[in-house]
Amino acid sequence: MPLVALTGGIAAGKSTIARRLAEHGAVIVDADAIVRDVQQPGSPVLAEIAAAFGERMLRADGSLDRAALGAHVFGDPQRVAQLNAIVHPAVRAESQRRFAAAFAADPAAVVVYDVPLLAEARAADGWDLVIVAHAPAPVRQQRMVQLRGMTPDDARARLAAQVPDDQRLALADVVIDTAGTVDETIAQTDAVWERLSSGLGVGDPT
Repeated sequence: MPLVALTGGIAAGKSTIARRLAEHGAVIVDADAIVRDVQQPGSPVLAEIAAAFGERMLRADGSLDRAALGAHVFGDPQRVAQLNAIVHPAVRAESQRRFAAAFAADPAAVVVYDVPLLAEARAADGWDLVIVAHAPAPVRQQRMVQLRGMTPDDARARLAAQVPDDQRLALADVVIDTAGTVDETIAQTDAVWERLSSGLGVGDPT
């Protein structure tokens, strides 16, 4: 019953890896989805966000205006820390609940936590294996421009706002090089799945 953390910087191909692991039968717990869930209208988290940053962070229907909130905190470490102090504890609690539910349903499950902010928020948790999706920053910047329609300046700003690659890579038990083709990324993911499903070497660095 391995509990795996899967992380990577923006545009590093983490979603491709998560989809492939799901195809093999892994239970994927998506941190971004949990963030959205704990910020639903009527939630304590949303009430705290509105109290901390103003009612203007809410849409007319009472839901969170993510674009407004992002623009308000982006580039301001104090505001980011304030937001994280509201959101991260709720996300941690809900993720732990989902891990427990997955293992209760199938004690032999491979549970993968798809978490962008592992280095920032969950590095010290008890993972059996940490997988880092990695591609050099210029490759990721090109993807953000070509595939996501960002300007080069916006892409550079998003990269600069994340933790350095070295800090993320230092957490890795397995690094999947995503700079090549999708097929190459999938082949590496398949090799990791073999290791996970056999239970051999989980937690041993490679």
